[in-house]
Amino acid sequence: MAKKTAAPCVTVVGGGMITKIQLLPTIYHLQREGLLGDIHICALNAGPLAELQKDPTLVKGFSGQSFAPHPDPARVDLKAMFPDLYKEVLAAAPKGSIAVVAVPDQFHYEPVSAALDAGLHVCVVKPLTLKHAQAEEIGRKAREKGLVVGVEYHKRFDYRSVMARKGYRAGRFGQFRLGQAHLHECWYYRHSNFQNWMTCENSDSFTYIGCHYVDLVAFITGLKPAAVSVYGLREKFPNGREGFLWTDARVIWENGACLSVANALGYPDAAAGGNSQSITMWCAGEKDGTLIAHSDQYRGVKHSYTAPSGDPGDAQYMEPNPDYFQMLDLGDGGLTPVGYGHRSVEYILKRCLQAGAVSGLAERRTLLKRFDDDGLMATPLNSSYNELVIEAGRKSILNGGREVVIDYKKGSVDFRQI
Repeated sequence: MAKKTAAPCVTVVGGGMITKIQLLPTIYHLQREGLLGDIHICALNAGPLAELQKDPTLVKGFSGQSFAPHPDPARVDLKAMFPDLYKEVLAAAPKGSIAVVAVPDQFHYEPVSAALDAGLHVCVVKPLTLKHAQAEEIGRKAREKGLVVGVEYHKRFDYRSVMARKGYRAGRFGQFRLGQAHLHECWYYRHSNFQNWMTCENSDSFTYIGCHYVDLVAFITGLKPAAVSVYGLREKFPNGREGFLWTDARVIWENGACLSVANALGYPDAAAGGNSQSITMWCAGEKDGTLIAHSDQYRGVKHSYTAPSGDPGDAQYMEPNPDYFQMLDLGDGGLTPVGYGHRSVEYILKRCLQAGAVSGLAERRTLLKRFDDDGLMATPLNSSYNELVIEAGRKSILNGGREVVIDYKKGSVDFRQI
């Protein structure tokens, strides 16, 4: 049973996959620890909320805990749409409490802005927005109001990444020169809600998936991206809508280094892992080459079960990832979330709580600047290069892969002049 507490409430906007598998378990866990209060979840319609309410893992892992659904599945048609309901729910939340934004990429700006207008701290899934100007606006508004905005780039909280960052910043790897990264999500994603929003006019595999590795290289090295080119293959989702389901990107960095990133909704459902992902960074020391290599989908675990679980993408033989996110029985009467996906959300929510405990605006602004300067949590003011890369990538992919240059002084992107 959750502890009775006057702790700050949390309002989640979005009831989809990431809320179910990563965000809500962490929020429930922090509520169980007495750090968070009431939970509200708002979605476009009641169908996903009904699924969350009866999800067997959540029910088993957090017995006696629940959330207030908006709209309420018990009161409305599950398919009826409520596109503006989130505004009412955010406006009704107590000032100084927390909003978690987990909607498709192209819709982030409006709920994040509405949360800040309501005086709420914000945790938002990556990327923050698809436009650099919007990210800068959000950063300024958050600083003016003394509110936290943390962007959930969870690879930053993989200990492998933090180790690499420490070593690189200490000069142990020399200078980054070339990198290859890939992250291919499972084929069955094509049959999910992705087919309704990750369409060519809105997003692409690089924007949605590849941004992790661009952010990760910047996080490790401190370098900024300088130019981007993205080639995409158009294919149809099962519903007939067209998406860039396979992409190959090249990112040039301010020191001349190059990172190539391949992304897709194409990892075989029949394969053993939940996806395929890795990064290799080739660097130059003074007397020898150096190397950072992470194989992120295979962590040395092999399971062969009596039968598949029935969940999408699960086979009888699996190589599960113990490090991203797992719900484990650690003897406290329920299931406990562990892994860097949990640590990432927990870190951002705890920074929101930390800022919420400071009453003075000047003191909160000082604290926010410290979060920016620490650089562990992505914020609009310390990581808006990500939005410039996304803006450049979208311009490139829609023009056949032409290279687009980033101008930091103007905060703009344009085709390279030949």
